[in-house]
Amino acid sequence: MVRRRRPVLLAGLVLAGALALAALTGAGARLRDQTAPILTALNGLVPVTRVAGAPDQKAQPATRVAVEDGRTVVRLTPEERGRIGLATAILAALPHRQELTAYGSVLDLARVTELTNAYAGAVAALQTARARAEVSGSAARRARSLGTATVAAAQIETAEGTALTDQAAVTAAESQVRTLAATAQQEWGPVIGRGIVERAPLVTRLIERADFLMQVTLPPGEALNPPPQAAFAEVPPQSSRVALRLVSPATRTDPRIQGQSFFYLVSGESGLLPGMSTMAFLPAARSATGVLVPEDAVVHGEGGTWVYRGVEAGGYVRHPVRADAPMSADAFVVEDLPGGSEIVLKGGQALLSEEMKGQIRVAGDDDD
Repeated sequence: MVRRRRPVLLAGLVLAGALALAALTGAGARLRDQTAPILTALNGLVPVTRVAGAPDQKAQPATRVAVEDGRTVVRLTPEERGRIGLATAILAALPHRQELTAYGSVLDLARVTELTNAYAGAVAALQTARARAEVSGSAARRARSLGTATVAAAQIETAEGTALTDQAAVTAAESQVRTLAATAQQEWGPVIGRGIVERAPLVTRLIERADFLMQVTLPPGEALNPPPQAAFAEVPPQSSRVALRLVSPATRTDPRIQGQSFFYLVSGESGLLPGMSTMAFLPAARSATGVLVPEDAVVHGEGGTWVYRGVEAGGYVRHPVRADAPMSADAFVVEDLPGGSEIVLKGGQALLSEEMKGQIRVAGDDDD
């Protein structure tokens, strides 16, 4: 490119010199008229050199991401906000009943089925033993009333021995029934234990898998007395919530957690299955005051958890959400947000992506 432009520049200098000389003669005017088109063409061939630091004439796009007062602000046009589906709401700081996060495990109910069947078998055996004892007892009494004059002494002794044997069988059957009833209560508590003994609808639904039994264990150091009647559990992988119904305090704790435990019922159509472990949420008596931020509004990035809130001039900034933030009604209680804050409910992830892209552009400019 340099070699090609050099003849053009030389030609222009020669022509300009000729014009200067011609201006001293009378033919200068005619020569200027003849060379004017050539000069115009030469001007188009000579490159224009920009001065370093001079502003570009083309309008620059507005900056979406800027650092203001030590915080990164993302600003989008109304069209851009509509394109990403940005939705916000003004939320007040209010007291909210706090939820405790617990650990749930859906139990295998084979032992409940086994105890139910064993107890039913023991009751049937007791009824049979009582029937035999009643028959043998009647025979022994009849033989004694007839006396040795009518019935041989050996027959009377045999009848009495049979009656005693059958009565002992009744005693053993009664003991077996009591043992199974006590075992059911020791293993499963008074509610389920009594349901096993009485073949209650509660136990029938468990055996038929219409409901499942979940053991919910609080973290060590937490306690709820009395336990809440209603609670919730998450169904993986979508983490949708399902309702739990209290049965009773558990008769044992989860050995992995070592906390206070309760038995809850969950619907067999919930998506949970025996052997699954999940998170559970129990309402506590204490409350926390702050802005209630739905879980869907929270974004994750740069090793933290965040929510976007509105600032002046239509901008949005990230606000941290503590890892141990209180929960209430499946939402985070952010205690350090001022009341009346504009919270981004939908589109927070798009704002985070825009912020990250803005930081990459700034870093690239610094490298230049």
